[in-house]
This record gives sequence, C-alpha cells and structure tokens, in this order.
Amino acid sequence: MKCAAFFDHIAVFIPRTAAAVVELGCAVVDRQHTTLTCALCDQSPHTTASAIPQSVGLQFPVGRLARYLKKGRYAERVGAGAPVYLAAVLEYLAAELLELAGNAARDNKKNRIVPRHIQLAVRNDEELSKLLGTVTIASGGVLPNMHTALLPAKSKTKIGSVSQEF
Repeated sequence: MKCAAFFDHIAVFIPRTAAAVVELGCAVVDRQHTTLTCALCDQSPHTTASAIPQSVGLQFPVGRLARYLKKGRYAERVGAGAPVYLAAVLEYLAAELLELAGNAARDNKKNRIVPRHIQLAVRNDEELSKLLGTVTIASGGVLPNMHTALLPAKSKTKIGSVSQEF
C-alpha cells in the first residue's frame, strides 16, 4: 500500500552518522542499504528505487537521468535517490519557468510562448535572474528600460505662465 503523503516535500540532510539519508516525503532512502521505509506511517518497505517515479508522479525521466549521472562519471557511485531528486528539481524549475513565461505571453496578448517571453520571465524574477544571470537567450531581446537621465525634465511651473526670453 502506497502512502498518500509520499512527495509532499523534498529535503536533504546529512547526519553525523556514516549513513546519509535522503527524505522524500514519507519515504526514506538509506544510501548504505538502499532500502525504502515509510517514516510517517511506519509500514514495511512498500516500493523499490525503480518504482519511485511511478509512485511519486514525476514527469521527468528518472531512469534517463540515472543513466546520465552514471555515464557522466560525476562520482564513483550514484545512489538510488539521486536521479529522483534531480528529476524533481528539474521538473520544478521547468514548471516555474513555464508558468512565468505563460504569464508574460498572456500579458502581451499572445497564445504561444516565444523566446522573448522566456527572457521577460527570467529577467523579471529575482531568483531565476540570479540563477540564469550569465545565460544568453537567443532571440530574447532585452528588458525595456529607460535611464532617468534620458527622460525629459519635469517642470514645476505651469506651462504658459512664464514667458521665455531668448
């Protein structure tokens, strides 16, 4: 039986003991033994590492990410929870970016997201702008910005009340 609160939050913590633990909702993956136990409902292990994407409900390919992590030789060993965590983070970033770009497209009265909308979404969001600060988006353009020194000076007197002499 699968626990209902399986993927409420993602948190990584490394205790002072030798076994580092990744907590995925109610499932706890022990990196030493790669077993899954439910921390909330204290049930017996109810799924395996290969069945995590189906029970979690991720759209990003966990198996492909696991293969890329192994093939890329980023570390000697890749834990069972690493590709799941990576898929969850990438899926969150993609959803966040698509939501902001969709809002930018709707603001411009368009039905289709183009690179300009992605550029506006990234540069108007503080966290995404910090993350993608050095990235150039092709056909994205620049943010509309006029320096205050270039704007015409505001006059404090009424127009026509003071005559100008040359």
